[in-house]
Amino acid sequence: MLTKSQFKEWFDRYKYAELASTSAALTASLFSKIYSGLTTAYIITFSEYLAFYSVIFITAYKKLSKQNKVQNKDTTFKEIVLLLKNLVLEFGYPAFLDFLVIRPFCMYWMPILFGNYFFGIIFGKISADLCFYFFTIVNYEIIKKRKN
Repeated sequence: MLTKSQFKEWFDRYKYAELASTSAALTASLFSKIYSGLTTAYIITFSEYLAFYSVIFITAYKKLSKQNKVQNKDTTFKEIVLLLKNLVLEFGYPAFLDFLVIRPFCMYWMPILFGNYFFGIIFGKISADLCFYFFTIVNYEIIKKRKN
């Protein structure tokens, strides 16, 4: 059964990365004035990914460094590699599906279906995010259980 604390944990984990990726998506959508719809869809997707994973990695690294500082030890290369491995396990196949199929599809078709570019991009992002987060959160919970 899902609990309120789980939703809060997921929200806290992904909120800043999501804000960064949404800002990047809206900014990148301005390329629609220069490039075709499909090209713009991939530009939006790439910029979202760059923003999202930059924030996720930096946040995870800061958390790791803070934990090590409390224990009065340095962050090792091995710990950074383990951090990256866990991020790949958490986001790997959901990101692959999302980047190649789901998000470009949503970013291309939702503005057409809505008849309004701005609201189509927002709805496309929300639709793609729902698919992405479903699989990502399942992976995150599996990784947490393995640590315990």
